Amino acid sequence: MDILLTGSVAYDYLMTFPGLFKEQILPERLEKISLSFLVDSMSRQRGGVAPNIAYTLALLGERPRVMATVGEDFEEYRAWLESKGVDTSLMEVVPGLFTASFFATTDRANAQIASFYPGAMGEAARQSLTEVRPRPDLVVVSPNAPDAMTKFAAECRQLQIPYLYDPSQQVLRLEGPELARDMEGAQFLFVNDYEFGLISKKTGWDLTQMLKHVQVVVVTRGKDGADLYTGSEQVFIPTVPEREIVDPTGVGDAFRGGFLAGYGRGFDWKLCGEIGALAAVYCLEQKGPQAHSYTRAEFVARFRQHFDDGGKLDALL
Repeated sequence: MDILLTGSVAYDYLMTFPGLFKEQILPERLEKISLSFLVDSMSRQRGGVAPNIAYTLALLGERPRVMATVGEDFEEYRAWLESKGVDTSLMEVVPGLFTASFFATTDRANAQIASFYPGAMGEAARQSLTEVRPRPDLVVVSPNAPDAMTKFAAECRQLQIPYLYDPSQQVLRLEGPELARDMEGAQFLFVNDYEFGLISKKTGWDLTQMLKHVQVVVVTRGKDGADLYTGSEQVFIPTVPEREIVDPTGVGDAFRGGFLAGYGRGFDWKLCGEIGALAAVYCLEQKGPQAHSYTRAEFVARFRQHFDDGGKLDALL
């Protein structure tokens, strides 16, 4: 399956705080909150939702395409992605701008506080799906400049291209009518449980109403697994036991990449979700969203320690 990913491309600056954020917050003083955390480590990682998902897809044998705007500092990142099997031909350099940057601090309970600078991502709407050849089988509309997300979802509807709508961090910026409009006709909606609650509040739609507009809704719930809903069924997807917890950044993107790798091969929903669950835990065990790696044989062997694929994952080998 030819999967085209749109969304943020960023460098992630990841920091760790040895304490707990919740111990530093005074609920009665939230309107005047002013905090500075002394962190004990920092690293710069390649990130951004679109290439994070693409990276896991490539690990599992796909050749995904990423369409995005990036800065003049992108060439080393481009070489990395291409070496891993990601098609970067639709990633356009914007002169005079830097690639977007994500700054995240994680405490010892894995709570996270983050900020995002858009940089070249702010120019994403200059691109268009109408100019993409060949036409993809599925487009992922993930967090990006809001005008670009609106444009790409509209173009998918216009061109009758199935799309996965993944508003994630941009749920905070998007209004209810905007979310409702771009959920309409989407093949998939992917959100975590908190984002699901925000979307429900902003649109006034509960799950039953969402499923009148979206074919498949997937809600990830961290350590409590994930739930997949269609109009006729509900599938629970458990987590895979981790060997160690290192960094939660990018775990949801890895889940999406694993899920889509299964979907592209025509697997049933349960198996797609289980592939996503294992892809996610590989990411959780490393620092950064693209630091995990495995051969497909290693992936299948570990998968079979926890799930029964009935031999279907032989297709990955």
